[in-house]
Amino acid sequence: MLRKILLPVIFAILAYGFWLSPDFKEISAGVAIFLFGMLSLEEGFRAFTGGVLERFLKRSTSSLWKSLNFGIISTTLMQSSSLVSVITISFLSAGLITLAAGIGIIFGANIGTTTGAWLVAGLGLKVKISAYAMPMLVFGVILLFQKSKNLKGIGYILAGLGFLFLGIHHMKVGFESFKDTIDLTEYAMTGYAGLFVFVGIGTFATVVMQSSHATLVLIITALAAGQITYENGLALAIGANIGTTITAILGALSANEQGKRLAAAHLIFNVITGLIAIGFIHQMTWAVDGISRMTGIAADDYTLKLAVFHTIFNVVGVVVMVPFIGKLVVLLESVIHAKPENISQPHYLNDAALEFPDTALKAIMLETHHLFQNAFEIIAHGLNLHRHDILSERDLEEVADKSRADLKVDIRALYQRRIKGVYSAIIDYATRAQARMDPDQVGALYQIKLANRDIVEAIKDIQDLQVNVTRFMQSDNPHIRREYNIIRAQIAEILRAMHQLDEHPEDMALEMDRFLVKIEQRDILSNGTLDRLIRDGLISNEMATSLMNDSAFAYEISRKLINIARIAVQEISPTQRGIQSELALDEEDIEKLLSARD
Repeated sequence: MLRKILLPVIFAILAYGFWLSPDFKEISAGVAIFLFGMLSLEEGFRAFTGGVLERFLKRSTSSLWKSLNFGIISTTLMQSSSLVSVITISFLSAGLITLAAGIGIIFGANIGTTTGAWLVAGLGLKVKISAYAMPMLVFGVILLFQKSKNLKGIGYILAGLGFLFLGIHHMKVGFESFKDTIDLTEYAMTGYAGLFVFVGIGTFATVVMQSSHATLVLIITALAAGQITYENGLALAIGANIGTTITAILGALSANEQGKRLAAAHLIFNVITGLIAIGFIHQMTWAVDGISRMTGIAADDYTLKLAVFHTIFNVVGVVVMVPFIGKLVVLLESVIHAKPENISQPHYLNDAALEFPDTALKAIMLETHHLFQNAFEIIAHGLNLHRHDILSERDLEEVADKSRADLKVDIRALYQRRIKGVYSAIIDYATRAQARMDPDQVGALYQIKLANRDIVEAIKDIQDLQVNVTRFMQSDNPHIRREYNIIRAQIAEILRAMHQLDEHPEDMALEMDRFLVKIEQRDILSNGTLDRLIRDGLISNEMATSLMNDSAFAYEISRKLINIARIAVQEISPTQRGIQSELALDEEDIEKLLSARD
């Protein structure tokens, strides 16, 4: 609703400005070209986020200070705190980093974004950068037509820088011409009234443009042209810092509760930093004057002094807030928590992660793990076993023998509530994510989709198995009861192993091969168990038929669980995965092993 009202209002203001002054067109065109340059620059950096940035982020967020440094460095290089915010939200939502690490990155990004003001004030207004813009645009556009993803990325970056420089040039020219017709300093306001009014203007401008960099460039060029006072320029810079949180908030709308917590932390930080800057505005301007004298910045060089001020209040904000990160995490987790729902919803799939293939792949793998955890409970209850018993250290055949109560589980209803929605979301998300993936990533994605299919089919097989399991585990015939308890224990044993190996996936493939050999040996047809039970008259023909069919269901369930476990090996590094592939048994090896044991 707000957007529907806001857009016509913006268009009306712009149309009035175009009618009022031709120089306003120059300024507006400069802002538009600058924003387009930022979009191109972000698109260029996205071309290099297919693994490199993701792996670097994982290694760079193990401590708070590393997270802060990552935020500073990445924002300085990309000149886009918005892109860094979106990347951080996607990683946090995918479970790749902690909330504390995410907050550290956002704090660092606020310091990193101050470099933009230094570049514009120190270089952009003192050098004719439009001369460099044209060659960058020419080379950038040529590279955009290349097939190579990396060359296209470089092309977007060059074109983006060219548009940034061109936008700054047009804004500078526009303000210099504008002062000949209208002097905006006539609308300057002093004191705290002016401070709050211009903070509001800066916030509004940044919300509209969704870029604090663009707002700062606009402020600095207007200040250089003498169209705003130094005091009002400081207030506008404070407002730009507050307004930049809109990007993180919009990025968190499609994220899970972790993403929403990070967006809230970003808002809290920037608002508190803004309030500190407003409350201590006089002390900070004194500090700016002192630093300017020590560094040789002229007293009337207000553009560089604004860059100093912007840096000071952001650094002060980080220094003040860092000791409270732990408490901020606790507060956000207590206020913003996952809504309890009767129907299970995806935890890790968010649209922000789709921009980064490795992150999307990780999100899908984590969601598959979530799906399996839901399936674990359904499979266990379908066998009339409790999860805590399976995960205990008790002998599972003994557990199965003593667990004879019917848990009265409606597997069909549980499938609708716990599985169907998540499974559908995974498949839909995987289809959308595939468009940005390279062949290796597509191959990994295909394996994950197979694992999801096996999870769903294993639940359907359990539903077919459930009736006879409940019936014969309570039978007075000890022989048929024992065989069904063996079936229950066999499946439970694989579930237990999968849970235990979750923390040591490097052992998963070999352990699952051992289980594959075990279930082949336990086949009641091949090992003669069924013939013996029938021949000795220990079970009826009806029992024999049920046992034969249900053994086939159990075998299929076991094989599917083993396949799911093997696909989990994708979490391991490529080197470890290669070693496992060499060590893992294939069908021929298993047959030879079974023949040798016979």
